[in-house]
Amino acid sequence: MLVAAAVCPPTPLLLLQLEDLRSACRAAVAALRETRPDALIVVGGAAATAAYDGGAAGTLRPWGIDVTSGHGERPVLPLSLTVGRWLLGDQAPDGFRAVALDATSEECRKYGEEVGATAERVALLVMADGSACLSSRAPGKHDEAAKPYNDLIARAIAGADPATLAALDPERADRLWVSGRAALQVLAGAAGTRGLSGRLLMEAAPYGVGYFAGLWT
Repeated sequence: MLVAAAVCPPTPLLLLQLEDLRSACRAAVAALRETRPDALIVVGGAAATAAYDGGAAGTLRPWGIDVTSGHGERPVLPLSLTVGRWLLGDQAPDGFRAVALDATSEECRKYGEEVGATAERVALLVMADGSACLSSRAPGKHDEAAKPYNDLIARAIAGADPATLAALDPERADRLWVSGRAALQVLAGAAGTRGLSGRLLMEAAPYGVGYFAGLWT
């Protein structure tokens, strides 16, 4: 059963700059640990759905950063889970769950239900960002629809609103470069109809990409 979740951005920029956002993410992770879960699981988007044990490692060398997170013999984690592992510091999670970026909403819901049933008290570190079309500097083409959509996600995180996250349209999210959509819908599936409280610790959009640091307890 899900008892807590933190939402943080899966960007290597957390290691290089964005100090305020990094501090907010670390605060969310610390609060996650304080709930004393039986299982702490990192969730993030990737090319394919996969599961990794808590000892798995990932590297940021392909992104020009000589950092390896975790202690596995060979780095296997995708980017989102690697950044999540780095945020956890010395404490390894109990597992990692990658969800395919193009997974359907229903597939994400079912996957979330499975992850949420991993233990009696489950906490998730969800690595997900918003739209990458928020400005002319963004990786995606600037789209006037991006900000309202990004704001919708921010409100859902702030209000611990799984229904809104579950209702995100994959095609629209893809058009607006919301790469965190699938991971957020896994969170929605894990939360189900549980009445959690939410807080948006920080929201930022450097380089036209929406980043969030949020906490559900």
